[in-house]
Amino acid sequence: MTGFTLATDLDGTFLGGTDAERDALYTWIEDHRASMTLIFVTGRDLAFIEDACAEGTMPWPDHVVGDVGTTIAKRDPESGRLLPDAKLEAPIAKLWGDGIGSLGATLDAAPGIAPQRGPFRHRMSYHYEPESFDPETVSAIEAEGFDCLISDNRFLDVLPRGISKGPSLLNLLAALGTPSSHVLVAGDTLNDLSLFETGLKGVAVGNSEAALVERIKDRRNVYFAMGHGAAGVFEAIGAHGFLATIEQGVEKEKETLS
Repeated sequence: MTGFTLATDLDGTFLGGTDAERDALYTWIEDHRASMTLIFVTGRDLAFIEDACAEGTMPWPDHVVGDVGTTIAKRDPESGRLLPDAKLEAPIAKLWGDGIGSLGATLDAAPGIAPQRGPFRHRMSYHYEPESFDPETVSAIEAEGFDCLISDNRFLDVLPRGISKGPSLLNLLAALGTPSSHVLVAGDTLNDLSLFETGLKGVAVGNSEAALVERIKDRRNVYFAMGHGAAGVFEAIGAHGFLATIEQGVEKEKETLS
């Protein structure tokens, strides 16, 4: 078990900020991989993450909570691939069943949304246009037993009831035996709200969606960073005390080896 776990959103968070800010965070992570676990908690799918990591855009994660919490995967040490964890995903797959069924036709005809390119495993995702969107669409989704998540004023996700980033991350952490005190969650939009609702130490980066900030402004577990994207994540690692903890651990390990 490692001493620190970073569970971070990607777009706007881990992938946000300047090239120099991302490089500073990523270099620090790679320099301390023996002392930490990296988990991506994202709306992105595994193929996107594998391609981006293979291209060197970002470090490889140890685990992924992807597709807005509907995919839980780990990196296979032999192949290097990100493979879904069938055991952890089983409750999600059961809730999703055969998918949205006849609701699909209703959503195809609904104003203000258009399907995103798939394929999606345990969710359906749409581009969202608030000006023309009919709020009754949310009621139709929920009436069929699904959750509806609107984020960044641009996206709408149809998810299995009760499934989102936060609950799936907690299930993964429990399976890994990771103490909650060792974890920092990071995000920037409403689809990260459930991460902060876990009660884990968190950071809303400086470029966070106003609607998210409004929902979490009174949460004591959340640090509101000045820095945007990766800079905000790095800032919070220090603000929550993880930076000092890891550096102290490294020094103790050096003393032991010497």
